[in-house]
Amino acid sequence: MDQHRTARVTAIIGALLTWTAVILQFSLSLQHRIRPVPEVVVQFFSYYTILTNILVACCFTAVAVRHTSIQRHFLSNAGVLAATTVYIIVVGSIYNLLLRALWTPTGVQVLVDELLHTFIPLYYVVFWLAIAPKVRLRWHYVFLWLLYPLGYFLFTLIRGAYSGLYPYPFIDVTELGWPRVIVNSGLIAGVFVMLSLLIILFSNIRSRNHGSDPSQSLSA
Repeated sequence: MDQHRTARVTAIIGALLTWTAVILQFSLSLQHRIRPVPEVVVQFFSYYTILTNILVACCFTAVAVRHTSIQRHFLSNAGVLAATTVYIIVVGSIYNLLLRALWTPTGVQVLVDELLHTFIPLYYVVFWLAIAPKVRLRWHYVFLWLLYPLGYFLFTLIRGAYSGLYPYPFIDVTELGWPRVIVNSGLIAGVFVMLSLLIILFSNIRSRNHGSDPSQSLSA
């Protein structure tokens, strides 16, 4: 099986798993809602986990579909695939290190939780390490890659100021106060920067060893 076929099969499996997990979580959110449906929908899309898993699903789908214009397809671009690796590593790390002990899911929710927070992050990281193209990435991409978590953070604080609802306890201004939330956010930003630097370093080393084309993608 050649590289592109392997990538496509792996991406199809990843896309099916990720979309299924996201849809199941959305269904469970509606099923167990205690608020009106519009509020539940907004709350659902207020989780970094959900947004990032949707991004992962979109990347897998882009690779699986195999568009012919490889330079123009954004989601299967090597740089985007690398940035998404950083984002999904944060999902798995924060949940398993900080949040897992805070609640005990039951039934189907157990399966969905493990998919979204553990299996899919691991699957995507393996996909990126073993299959995704490694190209020479510029170091300033670290700052570009921070725009997504920074935008999420700002959205969460603005929404929380009006609704009083914060999706994660470590950024709950109501409970912790602004000084603690700022410190927590700075620490998390440091994690993003560290992971981004490691991913860029790894990609650059692999690119130098294999002579990858900077425009390379997996959609060819």
